[in-house]
Amino acid sequence: MSNLLSLVHHSVEKYPDHTALMWKQNGTYQTLNYRAFWDRIQGVAHALQELGVKPGSKVAILSNNCPAWTIADIGIMMCGGVTTPIYPTSTAAQIEYILQNADVEAVLVETDALGERVRSVATEALHSIIVFHPTATPEHPGMLTFDAVLQRGLQLLGKKGPQTEWKSISDEELATIVHTSGTTGNPKGVMLTHGNLFANVDGCREYLPTFPTDVALSYLPLSHIFERTCGQFTMLTNGATFAYCEGLPHITTNLMEVKPTVMTSVPRLFEKIYDGVMNTVREGSKGKQRIFRLAMKVGKQQITAPTFSSKLLHPLLDKLVFKTIRDRMGGNIRLLVSGGAALSPTVGEFLKIAGLDVCEGYGLTETSPVIATNPVTDLRIGTVGKPLSNLDVKIGSDGEVLAKGPSVMIGYYKNPEATREVFTEDGYFMTGDIGEFVDGYLRIVERKKNIIVLATGKNVAPFPIESAITRSPYISQAILIGDKRKYVSALLVPDFINLEKFAAENSLNLPTVQLIEHPAVKALFENELKTQLIDFANFERPKKFSILPAELTLESGELTPSLKVRMHVLQQRYAREIAAMYEETPEVAAI
Repeated sequence: MSNLLSLVHHSVEKYPDHTALMWKQNGTYQTLNYRAFWDRIQGVAHALQELGVKPGSKVAILSNNCPAWTIADIGIMMCGGVTTPIYPTSTAAQIEYILQNADVEAVLVETDALGERVRSVATEALHSIIVFHPTATPEHPGMLTFDAVLQRGLQLLGKKGPQTEWKSISDEELATIVHTSGTTGNPKGVMLTHGNLFANVDGCREYLPTFPTDVALSYLPLSHIFERTCGQFTMLTNGATFAYCEGLPHITTNLMEVKPTVMTSVPRLFEKIYDGVMNTVREGSKGKQRIFRLAMKVGKQQITAPTFSSKLLHPLLDKLVFKTIRDRMGGNIRLLVSGGAALSPTVGEFLKIAGLDVCEGYGLTETSPVIATNPVTDLRIGTVGKPLSNLDVKIGSDGEVLAKGPSVMIGYYKNPEATREVFTEDGYFMTGDIGEFVDGYLRIVERKKNIIVLATGKNVAPFPIESAITRSPYISQAILIGDKRKYVSALLVPDFINLEKFAAENSLNLPTVQLIEHPAVKALFENELKTQLIDFANFERPKKFSILPAELTLESGELTPSLKVRMHVLQQRYAREIAAMYEETPEVAAI
């Protein structure tokens, strides 16, 4: 049997009294063991069947992470339904598109407000809206509370007994339709089967083993396949505990409360940890700065080529410098998994020296998602690790990473043309990424469509340059521009905390909009670019730049839910700034 339910059921049978889920309620973390967890899953499955959900029915979940999300997800699959996640930040128009595109028949939502948003764009096929956390009794026909649905399901469970249909679900049957977050155009519905998800969870175990003693803190949206597969499914199919963060603003507090051993994240969180430490060091005394530099040097020696002195000094320096960082993450972290975007090698090396191993991986929604990951026992910083052993991964003639295997999607829902476009004639999925193998480890050079081809014919890979730029304490984000133009330019997002300190030190009491245009700030950023990009070729360095007045955010539409930059949005929003960087002028100041 190769459906996910069989893996979860194995945990239930082997660890019935072990904690499956943890969540914050009334100020403290609550727990649910595997036995009760399985009962609730069966209850939801019975209730959904009574509401008309049949094998193949599409059921959407529109909510932030919570226990009901996970229970509903597996309950939908248990009765043969197809889970269709929708990001809770989605607009009414985006929700309407997915409801129609995926033929959704029922929706589980987090709040009354989201329920109303769904109701405002409801399709004819939609017969039920179930609210996880209502503030009042639903008044509209077809709107129900999750508690009422669950109670009805548990009654049915008592009368009918355990759900047994799930045991006959084959690996070819559809488990979920996940819409790509997409940086351009409408999202496509990626069809993943039970076999796809089973194979990916199984394939990850070799390099990223988890155990019943593990606790994972989840803060990435479960609507994204990375968190759902590598977080939720991986933990629950190994008898471990899956804990929910209250949200990114609360992550520091929740880390101390949950004390996780495992965590999945996009690079942005790790970058913020690194930036915070670097800022603290810069503000510290000369003596503390010297101790930090020595700790970094000795820590690197311990990893690469231990010496007698490094072995002697490392325990003391680790306790003085790096233990504090680990303690702020709960003190028990043994495995961090990074995905969704490229991790800066500088950040990866720093965290490894600090005793926090980050296993960078790589994949796409279409591959369930993991294609490759660094084994926890043998990290290679700067690579995305080894391909999973149940996948065939190769580099195409043009450098594109190609993948074939049991975790590759069966296609895009109701879009055979788009499906054909992403597979080679011999059945390999075309990832759209340029890569290379180094001693069996995969290194991603850049997204194929992100490669900047200058008017001069030179090719520029943005990520290494953007990553180097953000090593500056004054630059939080960098986005390179220049495709089909004469030279590279950059949109720069300041580290506003450090920029304010610079402004105070230089008596620049100005609003942000005026501050970023001040000659002293322009000169500061120009010097930072020179310093950080000294090792790059002249044609790779931005010749002009524009400083943006605010962070790029998910809420503004500038980032996807997986925190990738939506270039078309930036190009529209900052069209004037971009145009100004390419005005025909007699001279272009070289940086």
